[in-house]
Amino acid sequence: MGIAAFTVLLPFAVASAGPSARAGTTRAGLPADPVDSRAPTGPGGRTERCGPELASADGVEAQTCVITDRGRAWARTYYRNATGEALRAVLTLLGPGDRTLRTHCRIATGDEPGVCETPRAPVRAADDAGSAVAEFASAQTDGPLLLRSGSNSPDSEGR
Repeated sequence: MGIAAFTVLLPFAVASAGPSARAGTTRAGLPADPVDSRAPTGPGGRTERCGPELASADGVEAQTCVITDRGRAWARTYYRNATGEALRAVLTLLGPGDRTLRTHCRIATGDEPGVCETPRAPVRAADDAGSAVAEFASAQTDGPLLLRSGSNSPDSEGR
């Protein structure tokens, strides 16, 4: 089982290689458990606060996180699109003082895991990083919202 798990997880680990790569992933290739780790997880006091992994009945899976490292913060959403059609996503980092940073991502068809990130923004402290929301919708202009994923889970608030 160890070799099979390594073979399945290696492509995802390589795709997200770097200091933010995570050891545990789900069967979908998304990060394992929701985390609210305000403690440093890497060099320079890196933190990653993630909401729960969510799935829509239409076949979209996502988990959205806020990452801070060395005075910078950004939003990242890990996703998988098994809908059979191209999607569009909007990823928004909501910072203190009503500051927002928004990125539009094209989500290709296919069942491979993917990642979308906002640009990095300066923050004073990890707690100033705010939260993030990713919204996945049909690529058609008037297409319905298929999934909304946030970095804050009800279980992690107040920690």
